[in-house]
Amino acid sequence: MTSADELVIRTAELLAAHDPAATEPLEFLRARFDAGLAWVHFPPGLGGLGAPRALQAVVDAELAAAGAPDNDPRRIGIGLGMAAPTILRYGTEEQKRRFLRPLWTGEEVWCQLFSEPGAGSDLAALATRAVRDGDGPDAGWTVDGQKVWTSSAHLARWAILLARTDPDVPKHQGISYFVCDMTDPGVDVRPLRQLTGEAEFNEVFLTGVRIPDAHRLGAVGEGWRIAQTTLNNERVAIGGQRTPREGGLIGILAETWRRNPELRTHELHQRLLQGWTDAEVLRLTGERLRQQLAVGQPGPEGAAAKLAFARLAQELTGLEVELLAEQGLAYGDWTMSRPELVDFTGRDAGYRYLRAKGNSIEGGSSEILRNIIAERVLGLPAEPRSDKDVPWKESAR
Repeated sequence: MTSADELVIRTAELLAAHDPAATEPLEFLRARFDAGLAWVHFPPGLGGLGAPRALQAVVDAELAAAGAPDNDPRRIGIGLGMAAPTILRYGTEEQKRRFLRPLWTGEEVWCQLFSEPGAGSDLAALATRAVRDGDGPDAGWTVDGQKVWTSSAHLARWAILLARTDPDVPKHQGISYFVCDMTDPGVDVRPLRQLTGEAEFNEVFLTGVRIPDAHRLGAVGEGWRIAQTTLNNERVAIGGQRTPREGGLIGILAETWRRNPELRTHELHQRLLQGWTDAEVLRLTGERLRQQLAVGQPGPEGAAAKLAFARLAQELTGLEVELLAEQGLAYGDWTMSRPELVDFTGRDAGYRYLRAKGNSIEGGSSEILRNIIAERVLGLPAEPRSDKDVPWKESAR
């Protein structure tokens, strides 16, 4: 097993062969991937060394100290946090070697084509259809449907896609999982302007999009099971982010409190203390969750982290606006724009307040997450589902 000392040596060798000050960032990132220092817990040849996940921090610290470029993880978070672990677990060797390197270096941005306007929070009710055509090496699928709330679709080269391949079986059983080429002429990406004024999200129309069978992940009809890997990783990526003590939103709020003594009241002080405590509990819980990841895939516990993150983000941003009084109503820029990432810390209080409203919807609504926690963590009886054994085509929609 690779040790921390060995990783320090390997990192030094990478820096000696590719001086960050004299190497193009993309060239450096490719070299880092090929050296197995991209995500050290991945297998050799796929950007890793099969080392413990916890040792990634050793590499990151050495490279940061040397001024090496990173892959801008906030810009490619869907690829890193959702597509990559799914491809690693269910992809063929050819798929892993084709997709993982440019995904990690940021050369190819990924998005997620899961949510649909007719399915609401019930993802398994999705209606986008994939119909098989051809045989042998030319076999493929023709996809028609509509997706919604798709972050980064306007930037993406690839998408992970759920589509219904068998409408004659119950809804959870007739779904397959694909990799969709976002440059296909049948893909139409349209902006969705949000409460914040910008269009971070998109709706995506798929019309006769042809996907080679070689771009199917897992077996036909296994899409729902595979999607659980993606969703569990997504919830950990959202709710289990690594932050320092008093970092993130609570750090911004505490700083606002310190800079504005004239705005303080006893009631706001009590709420600030409660928020600080809740943020610290969430931070420590996230640390424990990441330690569990070191020995396996995330489970339904990630739903609790994401649920708590969404609730706390809305409470803290609301408290910040209250604390600032009329200043909190100011909004920097309503101009329609197409951001490449979500930046909570670099914007004003009004933006944070409005954007946080989406936290309880994205990555699984809070209502769905409560069901997951109740059934899979607490072991409570499942919610009655009248359509559980009904063929999808006969279910009410």
